[in-house]
Amino acid sequence: MSTIRLRKKGFHGFRMAALAAIMLLLSACSSAAPAATESTGAKQAATPEHTAQPAFDNKPVTIVTNGIEMTYPEAPQRAVTLNQHVTEVMLALGLAEKMVGTAYLDDQILPEWKADYDKVPVLSDKYPTKEVLLAANPDFVYAGWKSAFGDKGVGSMEDLEKAGIKSYLQESSNKPGPTIDDVFADIQNIGRIFRVEDRANALIGKMKAEMEQTVSKIGTVDKPLNVFVYDSGEDQPFTAANNYMTSLIKAAGGKNVFDDIPKGWATVSWEEVVNRKPDVIVVVDYGDRTVEQKQQFLLTKKELADVPAIQNKRLIVLPLSAASEGVRAPVALKILAEGLYPDRFQ
Repeated sequence: MSTIRLRKKGFHGFRMAALAAIMLLLSACSSAAPAATESTGAKQAATPEHTAQPAFDNKPVTIVTNGIEMTYPEAPQRAVTLNQHVTEVMLALGLAEKMVGTAYLDDQILPEWKADYDKVPVLSDKYPTKEVLLAANPDFVYAGWKSAFGDKGVGSMEDLEKAGIKSYLQESSNKPGPTIDDVFADIQNIGRIFRVEDRANALIGKMKAEMEQTVSKIGTVDKPLNVFVYDSGEDQPFTAANNYMTSLIKAAGGKNVFDDIPKGWATVSWEEVVNRKPDVIVVVDYGDRTVEQKQQFLLTKKELADVPAIQNKRLIVLPLSAASEGVRAPVALKILAEGLYPDRFQ
């Protein structure tokens, strides 16, 4: 549960005769009402205490992300999100009311955010066309992957800027070897842009606490288990290399067998998978093939018959939404840890 600190509004212009009574009332309210709490995924009903922001929040916010400096003169009012993991950042920060469109869902929104998500127009199953985006009249576009601002996406951040639309690209999703701290930095940036830094800090605090709880259950790991991430591919597997998954696997007490490849995702050979002898295989759940089809493919592939993970049928299913750089980091870590060391979570 994240803690929302209630801000007392200043009282001015009252006559001196009422000052004592007012101060008494404020003191009573402060001592009687504990800090309000809410689920980070559920949007709190709009109240003066929840929405009011201090005067300095009206100052322009300048952020450098992915090498681009962007200034946000005021908090966006009409945001469009592209890619599920950034959509969930907005929902977890209670910003659904600021959203006029979303796109590119990988799987399912978590139940605690579903009601808010359902109120936001879905512009496209994939990336919307520029025309569809502009028809939503956004003042802010938030993307997870760089492809959103590519030729097959909605146009570059520079083009959007010329059209008077601010934007933000999730930096943790577009840099080599990102860690959970990089995800936290993105959440803080969105908190700054929307002038809800208290909510961002509360969300980060909740995520850290949940992850620390999981790590404490893992305990000491003398020899990390070797992990192979299977994304897709039949002739050649497409796998996680030096990316966010590597960081999560390490935190869960494992070692990504392809963490030596200096890029985020890579196509490798089945021969090399066999050579690296993974103890566990993480199957990323998304795409045209069901996770059951992926599992069956791996378990029946002759080349993998002698791989420890296949011999012991140790396959962990991880939704793409959890494998992406977003607010599901505690969920992803718990799934990985329970799959790697099930006896420690009984």
